[in-house]
Amino acid sequence: MSTSLLATDGYKFSMAEAGWPLRRETFYYSHRRGGLQVMPLDVAAYVKSLIPEPKAEDYDYLSRYDYEMGVGFKAAILRREKLSIRAIPKGALFYPREPILTLTGPSALVSWVEPLLLQLNFRIQVATLALSDRDALARALATVTCDEQKAIALETLDSVGVKAVPITVDAEGYAKRVFATVKELVDIVEDPSRIFEVGLRAATCLEQHELALRSCKDAGVTRTSNVAGAAKLGMVPVGTMGHEHIQRYGSDEAAFRAMRERRPQRSSYLLDTFDTLTSGIPAAFQLIQEEPGNNDSIRFDSGNKKLQYLYAVTRARDLGIRPVNILEDGLDAEATREFEELRRQVGWEPSAQFYGYGGHIIARTMDCPLTRDKVAAIYKLSRTGNTPVMKFGNELAEGKKSIPGEPVLFRRRHGSGPIGLVGQVGESVPDGYFPLMESAPEAPSLVGAQEAAAEARVAYTAATQALVDALHRRHFPQQHR
Repeated sequence: MSTSLLATDGYKFSMAEAGWPLRRETFYYSHRRGGLQVMPLDVAAYVKSLIPEPKAEDYDYLSRYDYEMGVGFKAAILRREKLSIRAIPKGALFYPREPILTLTGPSALVSWVEPLLLQLNFRIQVATLALSDRDALARALATVTCDEQKAIALETLDSVGVKAVPITVDAEGYAKRVFATVKELVDIVEDPSRIFEVGLRAATCLEQHELALRSCKDAGVTRTSNVAGAAKLGMVPVGTMGHEHIQRYGSDEAAFRAMRERRPQRSSYLLDTFDTLTSGIPAAFQLIQEEPGNNDSIRFDSGNKKLQYLYAVTRARDLGIRPVNILEDGLDAEATREFEELRRQVGWEPSAQFYGYGGHIIARTMDCPLTRDKVAAIYKLSRTGNTPVMKFGNELAEGKKSIPGEPVLFRRRHGSGPIGLVGQVGESVPDGYFPLMESAPEAPSLVGAQEAAAEARVAYTAATQALVDALHRRHFPQQHR
């Protein structure tokens, strides 16, 4: 069955229209934590299976919800022959922070796949646990959310040659837990219209996410980032901007202006790509000052969000503006109560503060512990056109920094040094290493590897470090004077 064009997040469509949909770009996939892991499948074939086949009715639906797509996007999404995939082979072992897959091709196409591609983390976790601890595997897969999640688990076990464990599907129980979670959030904010769902990337499959969306709708929440889910369930698709959009433009102000000046809808300015306090907030407030009647919003997404929030509210008052505040990233009921109390303390109207929830609704309610957050799976833009880019995620958030350029992975064959080196396409293979992404598939195994993994280090080659340093100097020149 082909993938629907709508099976992605809404902001992918708005960013394509405010960017360059046909530009050649590179994204990479990685896990930021989780220890030594194994790749259970042919990644290139898996990626190709996700590529959508657009239909006229898809574009009609997008137009009805303010995602009118231009000729550039429509051409880019069909250019699958332009897609270049580099990946570690089936059976290869990898470590946290290593780039294990890169996709290069038309911007709109390689961006579109992110939410579905991130669901690969579940397969990897199942395979890794299957090869390392069968008892833990049986506990983890004892109860899953839906038939599709069960099928994925069984397919993965077969791919690594491990006998299946008993798996029970409890869709009703999962749906009830999601409903209870959303209902609690609605009770806290006192209005379901102040909540939207953004958890497609936290799900293990589309069926699971649809189950969760039905419960969200039952609890009164009608807006979701999942465009396909919105279309199927009569909800409203939402989403404006992700970090990749700001990386493309190289500055917060340029990116924010592109979104405002290329789409007539209200804009939501994402603050933390470079630095929330010194870059994101000033740029957003400059635009809001210019057109204060637009009812534009600012979105807090990482770092110390309470500090950022208080600074933003104070600064907004000084400037005489009233932006809409949007809180996301790791929110739960406790954090929501805290931000609602902050809102009351600073006198911000309920209608000017909204909350987006992903993992708290979608993943925390699973019986299965193999969630995206467990391994911190990411998919980040690393090159746009001829320009390497990276996300800094605030200077104090070291773990949020991404890799620039067109990364490749070198694995140590002998000698000393880091077990993995993150290099660049075209770079000479360092002595004692081999290019893992060009290796042949092997039988998946963790035998004898776990002990060495505890001392394994991953580092940058000189070429990658030079890119990081150059980008740091560009975005933080005051630190290099």
